[in-house]
Amino acid sequence: MHIPLDLARTLAAVVDAGTFEGAAADLRITPSAVSQRVKQLERRLGRVLAVRTKPVRPTEAGAAVVRLARQLALLEHDALAAFGGEDSASARPTTVPLAVNADSLATWFLPALARLAGAHPVVFDLHRDDQDFTAGLLESGTVMGAVTSQADPVAGCLVRPLGVMRYTAVATPGWIARWCPGGADAGALARAPRVDFDRRDDLQAEYLRRIGADAEQPPRHLVPASNDFATAIKLGLGWGLLPGFQCDEELADGRLVALGGPAVDVPLYWQQWNLGSPLLDAIAEGVTRDARRALDPPG
Repeated sequence: MHIPLDLARTLAAVVDAGTFEGAAADLRITPSAVSQRVKQLERRLGRVLAVRTKPVRPTEAGAAVVRLARQLALLEHDALAAFGGEDSASARPTTVPLAVNADSLATWFLPALARLAGAHPVVFDLHRDDQDFTAGLLESGTVMGAVTSQADPVAGCLVRPLGVMRYTAVATPGWIARWCPGGADAGALARAPRVDFDRRDDLQAEYLRRIGADAEQPPRHLVPASNDFATAIKLGLGWGLLPGFQCDEELADGRLVALGGPAVDVPLYWQQWNLGSPLLDAIAEGVTRDARRALDPPG
């Protein structure tokens, strides 16, 4: 069985754009031509490759084809870059999709990418998700590399430790005076409002479980952006867990107070496709270097 590369790239374009019309604009062909290419590939492979929703989603078989298309595009870029000179890939940056958790994106991750983009012909397509879920984007072929809390390598991937992001439970003095006048113990925090990033955020619940409080009982505000999440806590909307980058200054001058109890450590890892790609390896080196400057040492 043979997978025509132009058809595989068309499917990847549909998944990236989310619609056949968007893929047509990116490929500079008609939506009808895009549809015909995808149908031709499905007939050839005998599998449904795309679910025609908005956005279009790849099936399990389609995800494998998309992953192949992205791997080949990266290897093609490396081969062209090896030629050197003005006719090389330097005039045509390649797109590298990466997944990263919100707190890393808001703190140490973007400076690493900025340096990489200055040194290599690359543009980044970032997917933000919780560190417990970014590995799934590698498995589906959506991204080529990811910051993740998963230590075990995804099939076909390499993994390296980045460091530990340490979170401290904090609140404003005014919030503590209102909700925890007798101290921020398990009983008080079981009734007091907290701030969660989104409904999948488990950090505050983990802290409550560790101090023996009911994690399901407290009311919670949902603020799904890292900087806004920190701002909500600093404004007294609720208590929450913040990494040192976002609270050390306020703890030092008294605008925030640590609630006590255990810090919550989240080990982070870099996982990437095992392709032997010079560009992907350079991205891994840059990301790892910046992470190890910013995070607590692994282990």
